[in-house]
Amino acid sequence: MSKILLVEDNDMNRDMLSRRLQRKGHEVLMAADGMQGILMAESEIPDLILLDMSLPVIDGWEAARRLKASSATSRIPIIALTAHAMAGDREKALEAGCDDYDTKPVDFAQLLVKIETLLVSPR
Repeated sequence: MSKILLVEDNDMNRDMLSRRLQRKGHEVLMAADGMQGILMAESEIPDLILLDMSLPVIDGWEAARRLKASSATSRIPIIALTAHAMAGDREKALEAGCDDYDTKPVDFAQLLVKIETLLVSPR
């Protein structure tokens, strides 16, 4: 069972994604803003982080940069999630330190493939 940190400020998205991930056997930790996500990642050391890019307090771009800059969390794979898929967003997410990128609404089957791929690849 993998421990996944879901950093998402939208209650409905957080609830739906967390329940679907739990049904697939994952333990899901949740944070509602970027700062809470960083602190939870540092204290819980999840196997993977699903990171919304439009977050209060600290946005996902900055949270990803901080997580990758910290020796405690730099090896945790991050999948960026964004509803505002603009040209260049994928590149921007990867530059910020995210390991992959997905758009919302989430295609859950596609997201699961990305999660499984990152969980099995050596870090």
